Parts: sequence; structure tokens; C-alpha cells
Amino acid sequence: MQNAAAEQRLLKLSIAVTIVVATFGVLFGLLSGSMSILFDGVFSAIDAAMSGLALFVSRLVTRVAENRRFQFGYWHIEPMVLAFNGGTLMLLCFYAFLNSLDSLLAGGRQLDFDWAMAYAVLVCAACFAMFFYERRLNRRIGSDFVRLDAQSWLMTGSITSALFVAFALGDWLKGTAYAHLAPYADPAVLALLTMVLVFVPIQTVRKALQEILLITPPELDARVRQVMDEVIARHEFKTYTSYVAKVGRAQFIEIHIAVPPESPIDSVGEADGIRREIAEAIGGEGPNRWLTIDFTADPKWL
Repeated sequence: MQNAAAEQRLLKLSIAVTIVVATFGVLFGLLSGSMSILFDGVFSAIDAAMSGLALFVSRLVTRVAENRRFQFGYWHIEPMVLAFNGGTLMLLCFYAFLNSLDSLLAGGRQLDFDWAMAYAVLVCAACFAMFFYERRLNRRIGSDFVRLDAQSWLMTGSITSALFVAFALGDWLKGTAYAHLAPYADPAVLALLTMVLVFVPIQTVRKALQEILLITPPELDARVRQVMDEVIARHEFKTYTSYVAKVGRAQFIEIHIAVPPESPIDSVGEADGIRREIAEAIGGEGPNRWLTIDFTADPKWL
């Protein structure tokens, strides 16, 4: 619960800073005439909405499941939001790339570079400060939402850093024989960055889709099988079947053990003792783990 509270505090802070950055982006974008800055502000505004959605889901999944319609809890919502969040970032990058190409073909844009560079310095400081702060705290929290939010800050900070370089270069070109190239600085760097940074959220979307589709995580499956192989050999049971899945921060583990007809398990207490043995060997016990272990003398129930 402490990690959940820390996660929610970080997301609240991120939303507040993002709203400030978005306001700066729209204001300075209009003052400087920069399509890149205006896009940066809109990107930040949408990112604030995504962070708000992540905060809502973070609160939802930490509740005790008392709703009869969601008896297994709300874990399945978490990867859905991550996939939507990452997919939105990818689409925004693609949209920015198309706008950059359109601006390049139209001959670029005239900018007020002083306003543009002032914006870039302020936003870079905010973005990288949030990235390093969230990354440091998330080493203890281990939240996918915070990790994606930190990636988003890195993404925004990298875009803004490149914009500052482009604005400085464009401002320098105005006083040279290459002044006609200055209008191309803004769209050119945005096009380059969107082509590179669109790959940042792909890993998050891929991981979220695996959880939505209930694809078995190989590390967890291998650990469960290793534990059960040892248990079967130690207690001289016949065989077993196991099924594992990871949905958001929740782990679902189901194990069925076939025991011989002359089973050494004489009581429910002995069965519970073996269950505790398996649970401790697998590890990771907590409110996020759903572990089911049953015994049968008829292999057809496996």
C-alpha cells in the first residue's frame, strides 16, 4: 500500500507539472510562431490527461474487490490503459511527423527565435528534473505507470532539447549567407525526432498487449515449473499441471496435482502444509498474487 500511495503522489506531481508545461507550450508557441512549440504544448496537455487516467486506474486496482461484477479485481484495466497511453504517444509522434513534412514542403516557418529559445530552456529544465526524480523513486516503487510517465518526460525533454539546438542554429543562420535555410530549422528537427522517439513507447505497448492477451510470462512459468518438479519428486506425487498469467501488477497461478490413490495426504491440514510449502518456494506472496493449488487422485481433472 505504501508503494501505491507513493505511485499516486508521483502521478499527481507529474500532472501538475505537465499542466504548467502545456500552458507554457501553447503560450510561447503562439508568441514565437513555432509549430514545434505549439505541438509540444498540445502533446503535454494530452500527456496530462493520460497521467490523470493512470492515476485513476492506480487508485482503482489497489481497492479490495467487493464488486460482484469484478470479482477478480480491476487488474485487467491496467494493461489496457498502458496500451492506450503508449499507442496515443505513438500516434502523436506520427501526426507531428506528417505536419513537419507539410511545413518543409511549404518552405518552413518564420520564427521569433528569442521566445523559442527561452521556452526551450525552461521546459528542458522541468522535463529532465521530472525524469530523473521519477526514475530514482521508481526503483523502489516498481510501477509501470511511473516508468511510462518517466519515459514521457524523457521524450518531451529530448524533443525540447533538440528544438533548442535547432532554434539556436536557425538564429545563427539569419545573419549568414544561409539565411534562407533558417525557416526550415523548426520542422526539420521535429521530423527527425518524431522518427526516432516513436519507438520509445513500442516496448510498453507490446508488454501491455501480452498481458491483455494473457500470454504466459516465461520467467514466472519457469519458476513455477521448477518448484513443482521439486515438490512432485520430494512427495512422490504422480504429476501436475500449472497455468500462469500476469495482468498488470497481478499474478495468477493455478496448480493441479495428481496424487496416487494411496495418497500420503491424510488430512486437510497436510494438504494446506504442502500448499504453504509451494507458496513460499514460488515467492512473491501479497495482495497482487492469486494462487490456487488443488489435489486429485483422478488425472482427468488435471
